[in-house]
Amino acid sequence: MKATVRRDVFQAIADPTRRGILILLNEKEMTPNALAEKFDTTRQAVSRHVTILQECGLVTPKQSGREIYYILDTVKMKEVDRFLEPFRKMWEDKFSQLDNVLSNLK
Repeated sequence: MKATVRRDVFQAIADPTRRGILILLNEKEMTPNALAEKFDTTRQAVSRHVTILQECGLVTPKQSGREIYYILDTVKMKEVDRFLEPFRKMWEDKFSQLDNVLSNLK
């Protein structure tokens, strides 16, 4: 019996190839072959990455004639944004403090 693996958006973006696929799909929808051409790996490897992205809810397939196009589903990316928000705030505060220090030095 095969164990079911629970995947989440953070597992998806942990891999550089999957991040690259997401960046490409952010620009436009693409077929599996078009995606595979952008990477120095096999089409099967890229398909496996796309499958993981689908399982995580980041990519949706769309049938158009005989072609399948993959589309970025940005709703799940909001999970990452919500996670990063406190860190973004922390860095903004630190940069503001640095701006104040630099202004006082002048």
